[in-house]
Amino acid sequence: MEATTIVYNDGQIIFSEFEVGDRFYLIQSGRVELVKIIGNVQKTLDVLNPSEMFGEMALLEDSPRSATAIALGETKLMVFDRSNFKTLLMGNPAIAIRLLKMFTKRIYDAKRRFMILTLDDSITRVGDVFIMLCDNIPIDTKSATPDRREIKSSVEDIARWAALDSRETLNAINNFIKSGVLEYYPQKEIIIVKNIKYFERLIGAARAKKR
Repeated sequence: MEATTIVYNDGQIIFSEFEVGDRFYLIQSGRVELVKIIGNVQKTLDVLNPSEMFGEMALLEDSPRSATAIALGETKLMVFDRSNFKTLLMGNPAIAIRLLKMFTKRIYDAKRRFMILTLDDSITRVGDVFIMLCDNIPIDTKSATPDRREIKSSVEDIARWAALDSRETLNAINNFIKSGVLEYYPQKEIIIVKNIKYFERLIGAARAKKR
């Protein structure tokens, strides 16, 4: 059974949070916004572009959808169900390996984002995003030491991870700059974490209070 293609109009809901999921999607054109209700407020988790996949977690874990997917502009999606997903994996090992690597990363990202969203305020959320991004940078360059990391990222990227708007995110970044633990170069979209241990202590204390 081959995958099917569906076109969604701007603003059309592809699937809703908590509904049963039996399909996943590959974006051929357009964009998809993933949103989640957090504390009775709708937050944007991510905006996906062509060639990206989504919705696979419900298929793999046999669980309800963890977010709502909304088409941004006219969006063309290739749709896979359980049967053609298995056929795809068995018939093309190279694609299977690529998909499994992507799924592994997606599982990590989803769990890490959930940890970030459990924090109560913008300062600690943004701080935890920095910890996550720093964890992915190997200490093998002149720009990285046990305490210092150079992150290539924009305010918008940080905001999406923290489920905040750009203003809240920039305010948090400026707070860290004033504390002397961060440098930000917006034209180059470079953020330098000068003291990663400061952020680890900050987030550790915030999580301890919630226990």
